[in-house]
Amino acid sequence: MRKGLRRTNEAPRAWQRMLSGRRLDLLDPSPMDIEIEDIAHGLARVARWNGQTIGEHAFSVAQHSVVVEEIVAHIRPDIEPRWRLAALLHDASEYVIGDMISPFKAALGYDYKLFEERLENAIHVRFGLPARAPAPIQRLIKQADRACAFFEATQLAGFSHAESLEFFDAPPAGYTLKIEPQAASEAQAHYLRRFEVLSEAAGYVRHDQAFDTE
Repeated sequence: MRKGLRRTNEAPRAWQRMLSGRRLDLLDPSPMDIEIEDIAHGLARVARWNGQTIGEHAFSVAQHSVVVEEIVAHIRPDIEPRWRLAALLHDASEYVIGDMISPFKAALGYDYKLFEERLENAIHVRFGLPARAPAPIQRLIKQADRACAFFEATQLAGFSHAESLEFFDAPPAGYTLKIEPQAASEAQAHYLRRFEVLSEAAGYVRHDQAFDTE
C-alpha cells in the first residue's frame, strides 16, 4: 500500500507539542499545559490580515494585543489591572489556531467558536482570571480591538479612511497611533514585558513548580 494510504483505527492526533515541552490537547485544553512563553512566541509569529500588510515585517498578533491593552487603558484609565491583563490576552488562543479573518470565522460557524472559547477559558484560568470576563469588559475589549483594527486597516492593509470607518468605526477620542511593525523577536519580548507588569499588578503569582509533571 502506498505511503499515506495506510488505514488505521487510531484517532487522529489532537495535540500540539510546544517549545516549552508542554503537550496541549487541542480539543480539551488544560490550563496546566499553557505557558506564557509559548503564547508570546506564537503570537509574535502570527500575522494580522493574513500577512497582507505593507512593510518589512508583518504586523503580529503579539504587537496588536499590546496596542489593544493600551487602548483599553485609554478608554478606561481606572480599569483594574486584571482586566488590562485580559485585554493583553484577548487573542492569546491564536498562538494555537492562528489569526483567522472575520469572514472565515463566520463561515466556519459554531464549532470553531466553541473550540476557540474552550482554549480562551483555559488561558484565563491559567493566569488567574475568570474563565469568562464580565460582559461589559468583553465589550470594552472588543471596542479597543476594533479601534486597533481601524489604524491597522488604514496604515497597513490598504483600506481607505472611509472604508475603515464603515467596517471598524472611529477610534476613541484623543487616541492616536502610528504603527511600526516589529520584528518577531521584538514583538515577543514586548508582549512578555507587558504580561509581567500586568500580571504582577493584578496579583497573579506564578508557581511553575505546580505545573511540573516530571
